[in-house]
Amino acid sequence: MNRITGRSAFLALLKDEGITHLFGNPGTTELPIMHALKDHPDLTYVMAMQESLVVAIADGFSRASGRLVACNVHVAPGLGNAMGSLYNASFTGTPMILTAGQQEQGHGLTEPLLYGPLVRMAEPLVKWAVEVTRLEDLPRIVRRAAKIATTPPTGPVFISLPGDILNSEAGIELGRSTRVDTRVKPSDEALQALVARILKAERPVIIAGDEIVKSNALHEAAALAMALGCPAYQQSAPYGAHFLSESPCFMGALSRAQPQVREVLSPYDLMIVLGADPLRMSVHSEVDPLPEGLAILQIGLVEWDLAKNYGAEIALKADVKETLRVLIPALKAAGGAGLEARARQGIAALKSRNWTARRATLIEQISKNSTRSPIDPDFLALQVVEAMPGNAILVDEGLTSSRQINALRPHRDRYGYHALASGGIGWGLPASVGVSMANPDRPVVCFSGDGSAMYSIQALWTAAHHKLPLTVVIVNNGGYRIIKQRLLAFHGDDHYVGMDFVDPPVDFCGLAKALGLEAIRITNAKDVASTLKSAFARPGAKLLEVMVDGSVK
Repeated sequence: MNRITGRSAFLALLKDEGITHLFGNPGTTELPIMHALKDHPDLTYVMAMQESLVVAIADGFSRASGRLVACNVHVAPGLGNAMGSLYNASFTGTPMILTAGQQEQGHGLTEPLLYGPLVRMAEPLVKWAVEVTRLEDLPRIVRRAAKIATTPPTGPVFISLPGDILNSEAGIELGRSTRVDTRVKPSDEALQALVARILKAERPVIIAGDEIVKSNALHEAAALAMALGCPAYQQSAPYGAHFLSESPCFMGALSRAQPQVREVLSPYDLMIVLGADPLRMSVHSEVDPLPEGLAILQIGLVEWDLAKNYGAEIALKADVKETLRVLIPALKAAGGAGLEARARQGIAALKSRNWTARRATLIEQISKNSTRSPIDPDFLALQVVEAMPGNAILVDEGLTSSRQINALRPHRDRYGYHALASGGIGWGLPASVGVSMANPDRPVVCFSGDGSAMYSIQALWTAAHHKLPLTVVIVNNGGYRIIKQRLLAFHGDDHYVGMDFVDPPVDFCGLAKALGLEAIRITNAKDVASTLKSAFARPGAKLLEVMVDGSVK
């Protein structure tokens, strides 16, 4: 066996696992890796100016490509900085190898500056956490980490890399990469049970979630809805392209308001859940979102979500796409002409109130506010949607200002839309950098609120440094509008303490220029469309700051 250093072996192993970019923020304990990078010029190092951004950029790259990603942060404080973004990546099941440099094993025993128990720190948010204690174990650990991260339910893993391991040298075998194929179909008996239960239902409804994206089942999910002639909704946290919006059966996304969801679901007698945690709510309510008597049939590979909060008549651990491939023809064969006639009737009944019909009505309503001053945020959202190139990817963290985005922009491909999932703000701006890197041939638009952007504004430097085709639209309403809305709604209080950015105001154009981006401020509604179209047509990274109405309603 050829002798190799731990640092070079680590990078060679990552590359063999399909890693093309190493996202990081270097510190002293990461210097062995930085030293080894000169011998691996085919591995692109992407530097971000704080560890939370490192993980968020990697998260965006993976969500926009479906690929395993790797990121490296700096010992205990760096891992601490990364925890919020790691929470987001854990929430979405992002396949990620997160590493941190650790002090040399003997030196760490003395508890020097920056030392911490890295494995224990990471464990609550990852599928597996481990520290390398022998160079000979490094290949097995990296191979196992890649396998665990990419096997459904996918998610982040963590490896602590002591300096003595990285700097030592030995003759070691690097092994080989393994991916577990989990594209399983239901058994014949399970398939028969699915068909019988679905055909028994008189008023079924489909709820689709993130496994539609992960299994590439957009077209199959739409085909199931068409075969049944039943309505389909996105899960209550619609953070991806979970259904083809322009399908005649698509009705939109469920909200996170329990009474509203209960009312929407009350007409149905069977809820068919495709790869989702269907009724994940936000704030507490005395009203349960599931109507009494609504039966549940659930399919997916994330077993934790199967019957997590509500018992299911059938809970099937199987790949969504592979299941639908056999389920749809089996339904058609068993249902025959009767099912076909019922489907036609159901589709016709949905035509006047499906997503497409509602979109037309919504555009008409929003357009009435085209001359308002300050700029109406819903009007801005509409203009962004209409001005974006057809192949553009939208990264959405507009919160209150993007409340209509899902009702305006159609999902047409599984990587065309990415939104904040966990609720931990500051994800969108750095994630859009990763999304752009994963899709260099597609323009990317980041639609972000001003409060969210200030959590991660320095990510703009990385976008400028790599000259990405990324346009960041900052919706500036001068504060934390969503918190104001909830304080007023939940407590009847309009005394907004710590929720305004007005003394002094934040100059996003000034920040963007300081970090290397072209920047334009828009204050008049009549300038919105032309400025957006011009910006989207120009190459390079740029920021548009749009001053909108921040009033609380």
